[in-house]
Amino acid sequence: MSLIAARMQGIDASGIRKVFDLGAQLKDPINLSIGQPDFDVSDELKDIAVTAIRAGYNKYTPTQGLPELNAAIMEYLARGSGFKPEASLVCSGVSGALFLLMLAVLDPGDEIIFPDPYFVMYKHLAHLVGARAVMVDTYPDFQLDPGKIEAALTPKTKMILINSPSNPTGVIYSREVLTAVADMARRRNILVVSDEIYREFCYDEPYCSIAEVYPENTVVLNGLSKTSGMPGWRIGFAAGPKQIIEEMTKLQQYTFVCAPSFAQKAAVRAFALGNTHHAEYLARRNLIYNGLREAGYKVMRPGGAFYIFPKCPIEEDRFVEMALAKNCLIVPGSVFSERRGYFRISFAVHEDILRRGIEVFADLARETGGQHG
Repeated sequence: MSLIAARMQGIDASGIRKVFDLGAQLKDPINLSIGQPDFDVSDELKDIAVTAIRAGYNKYTPTQGLPELNAAIMEYLARGSGFKPEASLVCSGVSGALFLLMLAVLDPGDEIIFPDPYFVMYKHLAHLVGARAVMVDTYPDFQLDPGKIEAALTPKTKMILINSPSNPTGVIYSREVLTAVADMARRRNILVVSDEIYREFCYDEPYCSIAEVYPENTVVLNGLSKTSGMPGWRIGFAAGPKQIIEEMTKLQQYTFVCAPSFAQKAAVRAFALGNTHHAEYLARRNLIYNGLREAGYKVMRPGGAFYIFPKCPIEEDRFVEMALAKNCLIVPGSVFSERRGYFRISFAVHEDILRRGIEVFADLARETGGQHG
């Protein structure tokens, strides 16, 4: 009898984490692989957290999170989207929130639909809870086609998962598209999950949440890892229908228990501060997009987040290897997709590193004969 559960057979170690570990072995790499901000937590938020620690605030919090933090989350959602959910839950990051949500909602055999390319966690968490992941192709422009979503619906569809702005493409879905998805979900009483961890990184137009057009049956997931530069503090939240949030809270009692206490204290202020690095990330988006275009790459301009997803000029694995040989770390596109032939760049790095990366990509374009298309 194997000591390892059968559910683990379909789960590989994260391709992103593999690149991250590889980068730790290289000297002065051009690391464009990891999606975490290059800015630190602000001194103001550090002071709040340190004060809480020194005051002895190091024990468990209520499972659902501090009341004042849940109030700050509700105010943040109302201010940003006019969304007034029935309940909220403070979680250990958006990853923790998504895990609890899938456990609470999906039974074995249920189907969850999400666009391809997708964040790596979606497929594997669905597998862990015994659900079937149904990926809807969005190539070549990565825009969501409501008709394809509708074609993928079956009597077993229980959840539609939207990530806008998207990791890995940076694409933002329009109000028109989200309204169409909301209408079909409403007709069939399907839960919509909106992963909005990058909502504060929108560069060309105001953000629209699907919760604005489908508030009665949407769960919004968000957190502070990207906006406040605190991925290690593990502060996220879920907000939506009371019945679902209550079940997630019940599960949290037996899993994560609560999010870190000191971080919750600082998070109250963090949600009020918002993103103070928007302008520099916009400049980086323009720098990498224009640099890739000038080098001849076929690439869509990301409207948000801090990723860009160009097409490889040659076979994907070979291209990633050639970049690595030049001390440049990128993530193969197949980590995020059922397709091959792309790669992900994170531009959450200083502009000097980004310029070095652009030089590498220009060299690779010349070496591969500019076979883009």
